[in-house]
Amino acid sequence: MATPKYDLIVIGSGPGGYECAIRASQLGLKTAIVEKDKLGGVCTNIGCIPTKALLKSAEVAHEVRHIQDFGLTVNGELEIPFDNVIQRSRKVADKMSRGVGFLMQKNKIDVHYGFARFVSPHRLDIQPSVTFEGKEIGEPKTLEADHIIIATGARPRELPALPLDGKKIVSYKEAMLQTNRPESLLIVGAGAIGVEFAYFYHNMGTEVTIVELLDRLVPMEDADISKELERAFRRQGIKFMTGASVEKVDRRGKKCKVTVKTAKGEEIIEVSQVLSAVGVVGNVENLGLETIGVNVERNTIVVDEFYRTNVPGVYAIGDVIGPPQLAHVASHEGIICVEKIAGLDPHTLDYNNIPAATYCQPQIASVGYTEAQAKEAGYEVKVGKFPFSASGKATAIGDNTGFVKVIYDAQYGEWLGCHIIGHEATEMIAEAVVARTLETTAEEIMASVHPHPTLSEAIVEATLLAYGRPINF
Repeated sequence: MATPKYDLIVIGSGPGGYECAIRASQLGLKTAIVEKDKLGGVCTNIGCIPTKALLKSAEVAHEVRHIQDFGLTVNGELEIPFDNVIQRSRKVADKMSRGVGFLMQKNKIDVHYGFARFVSPHRLDIQPSVTFEGKEIGEPKTLEADHIIIATGARPRELPALPLDGKKIVSYKEAMLQTNRPESLLIVGAGAIGVEFAYFYHNMGTEVTIVELLDRLVPMEDADISKELERAFRRQGIKFMTGASVEKVDRRGKKCKVTVKTAKGEEIIEVSQVLSAVGVVGNVENLGLETIGVNVERNTIVVDEFYRTNVPGVYAIGDVIGPPQLAHVASHEGIICVEKIAGLDPHTLDYNNIPAATYCQPQIASVGYTEAQAKEAGYEVKVGKFPFSASGKATAIGDNTGFVKVIYDAQYGEWLGCHIIGHEATEMIAEAVVARTLETTAEEIMASVHPHPTLSEAIVEATLLAYGRPINF
């Protein structure tokens, strides 16, 4: 049987992989995808999408518990069949995975299931693989292409003190799929994954404790955002320990005995389960990269500004090339990579204008410099912070937690950073991203009419505060 030959093969069908494959097909390239699991990758199946379904269930549970705040009453106690909540998230994920399959058919992209390994820079050996559901898929074959893009994503990072066993010490995958709710949960790591699962499990009825090595929750965010999230979590009853580290976990009994080191000494916390949320590491193993000589450093593939590796015809995008390991970053990298392959003149990606989004409640969204980073970069800054407690819309919808914080360059009015914590923060941040792309100044933001009453008005109000012209505060 003849070896199928393509212009482009993409290894991995996550958001970066399937979107760049679609763009390649649009540009006239004969394109294929190799997927070792389910179409859509981690994001669609055991990441971004199903977690948002879980978080919505948690948000509804929270609102039902506070339904009297909206002038309503319900009869009886709130019941949470945990397995139903998990099954709803699986249905959402499965629907989106099928949607990716439809897009592959629509764009005439061949899908080959199995695990891909380089035989040469232009030749792949495909072998059957096992999905996260334990099913074997694919069949042995060989594929060839002029160009091959590696979009294999990442997996949970495993620490020596936290050996993952899938039962007592789990990663985000098990935390998302398990149908039995733990009575108590210790979460190691207070980044986006950690605080999102903290919010979810807390609202499902689990006693949650977060342990974070650095001195605050969401330590990559602006310091004011961290303080506000800590206040919100305290009010909700979510426990957390910052400046602390997990030294070891004793799993021999019915519960886990977790030794946590703090500034005051060590203490032992007993919990039903431990969730390791300490980041991810790129999937670079067993791809044959050493066979063809691709440069790999610290589990990340080294690429240039157009995602070319040191081996002609081989490229890499997404989590496998390192931070920021976000789905929307992978998608944009993939499209830039493909457009360059096709002979277009795409822009390079501005990594200082990448929005970050965290979907606990209150939500967090940010882009650009934090206040501290802007000052460290040498800017004289104007800073405005408008609280949602002064927002009519936030008060009307019953959630006025948080604020919008904006940072401008005092000399030219350049919008250096925007940081939002509050209801629908993740939906609001795109305004700042677009404005920064267009080099919009503070004066132009203040001159832009925002509809009333909306949460987005807070962006204008924060800008007015930065320039000493407050109207509603």
